[in-house]
Amino acid sequence: MAVKNFILVCGGTACESSKGDEIFKALLKSANKHGVKDDVQIIKTGCFGFCEKGPIVKVLPEEAFYVEVKPEDAEEIIAETIVKGRLVDRLIYKDIKNDGDVDSDKIKFYQKQYRVVLRNCGLINPEDIEEYIARDGYLALEKCLTGELTPDDVINHLKVSGLRGRGGAGFPTWLKWNFSKNVEADQKYVVCNADEGDPGAYMDRSTCEGDPHSIIEAMTIAGYTCGADTGYIYIRAEYPLAIERLNIAIKQAEDAGLLGKNILGSDFSFTLEIRLGAGAFVCGEETALLASIEGKRGMPVPKPPFPAVKGLWGKPSIINNVETFANIPVILTKGGQWFKSIGTEGSSGTKVFALTGQIENSGLVEVPMGTTLRDIVFDIGGGIKNGRKFKAVQTGGPSGGVITDQFLDTPIDFDTLTAIGSMMGSGGMIVMSEDDCIVDVTKFYLEFCVEESCGKCSPCRIGTKKMHEILEKITSGKGDMADIKKLKDIGQAMKTASLCGLGQTAANPVLSTLKYFEDEYLEHIQEGKCRAGKCKDLMQYKIIEEKCIGCTVCARKCPVNCIEGERKTPHVIIQDKCVKCGACYEACKFDAITIS
Repeated sequence: MAVKNFILVCGGTACESSKGDEIFKALLKSANKHGVKDDVQIIKTGCFGFCEKGPIVKVLPEEAFYVEVKPEDAEEIIAETIVKGRLVDRLIYKDIKNDGDVDSDKIKFYQKQYRVVLRNCGLINPEDIEEYIARDGYLALEKCLTGELTPDDVINHLKVSGLRGRGGAGFPTWLKWNFSKNVEADQKYVVCNADEGDPGAYMDRSTCEGDPHSIIEAMTIAGYTCGADTGYIYIRAEYPLAIERLNIAIKQAEDAGLLGKNILGSDFSFTLEIRLGAGAFVCGEETALLASIEGKRGMPVPKPPFPAVKGLWGKPSIINNVETFANIPVILTKGGQWFKSIGTEGSSGTKVFALTGQIENSGLVEVPMGTTLRDIVFDIGGGIKNGRKFKAVQTGGPSGGVITDQFLDTPIDFDTLTAIGSMMGSGGMIVMSEDDCIVDVTKFYLEFCVEESCGKCSPCRIGTKKMHEILEKITSGKGDMADIKKLKDIGQAMKTASLCGLGQTAANPVLSTLKYFEDEYLEHIQEGKCRAGKCKDLMQYKIIEEKCIGCTVCARKCPVNCIEGERKTPHVIIQDKCVKCGACYEACKFDAITIS
């Protein structure tokens, strides 16, 4: 009997942590209970991207897009949608675009997206190689190994495509591959950097979880192109689901003759291993990453020579991140010119962003290069939470800078972001509202860099520490005007003298926020004021006498007994005793307590 329905259950880390696996099992159980197990195929997929509304369950062919699903909803989904052919209206996602229409393509979150890297995520079972093959998987590799595409053809397609590395630097992929291809050596390597470490970033993790075969196919093609027979996927141990699915995919590819010795009956052989990282941010730098694979401490070394010429164990090595590799098979299947037609002149293709922070619709977003920040934040992201005012977006994580409202209509690509003082980075995009303190956010990034600096070079080791100390001083109300100049001077010195990208870019958040939000720094220093109320040492909780009815709730909630006053008379907060915990503010039902 032919399958009549398909149920796709999000199996990404976020939905799995919200009982996604229980939902999957409950659906299987309910289908069996109702006698429709042969009529419906229930599949656990990768991430749908719309993480804000997970767990997500999609039913085909109805195109029913169910959100915030719970295990107890499984019975109703099977009984209503599968058995009776009726939608469960309360679970259908509704917004101003689709107005309850079941077609997920009409949902505003997806309207301006264009999926190339994430083309299979949420559509296939990542643990079934046949589903990947059914969507043109391994077709590009077949073209290579049957002679349709020579190594020079592969390089030419990548050159025409204009693909630039998605790890942050934006280096032309064809050029890196060609360097390695043209070096004579008895051994070469291909390395995938799956060790994304930016706060709030999870693009590569989701790609590995949802479409692991695309990485395997691309790395095998890279080996064929440059003459390498061994590859390594370097991934942080904190990604257990991604690691599990990569291991399954490698085994399946080996069993199918698509990986290992004499692939597809050709003379070409390629083996792949997974190496686990310990979560060191500095290992995102390619020479530090290679050192870690070799079993050494992950610390960068000066360049040149570059890894494409002298890399892993001194041999030529191609290194790209997950997102870069995920583009390769589809470029070779559809042609470099097809990819070039997407995006902008200098930044072709798409870019995946992890949209997080003070945003209504957080999640994974893939858009053509050149999409404006306004489109991403307000159309796809749904705007700022709780109707608050947009303040800025931090792109590039601790290596990037802020983008303010004056640049909301700027097309986002490698070059425009650099021009306005930020950077693409790997794709983290953290949205800030008026409730965020720009100095406090900057301090967070510097604290991260202090922790993650390998300590090898003094500009980074000392510079990050000193800048963080100055920011601590400012946010505690002890800053002075000389601190502004010190931050700028130290930042410029670090950019010039640091050994690797971590130190060279660690000052970017400081320099960027000083450029666009220096007035907030001055408020902290000159007025002892934090307008967002985030810096505890600069904030005060005060009771508005006209609004206070003397109910005593705030006094009873105060852990240090710093609120005084008789019942039914206005109360007063004793500032010397107040620990600024906010318990009184949360407890007051009459808006009688303010933060200043």
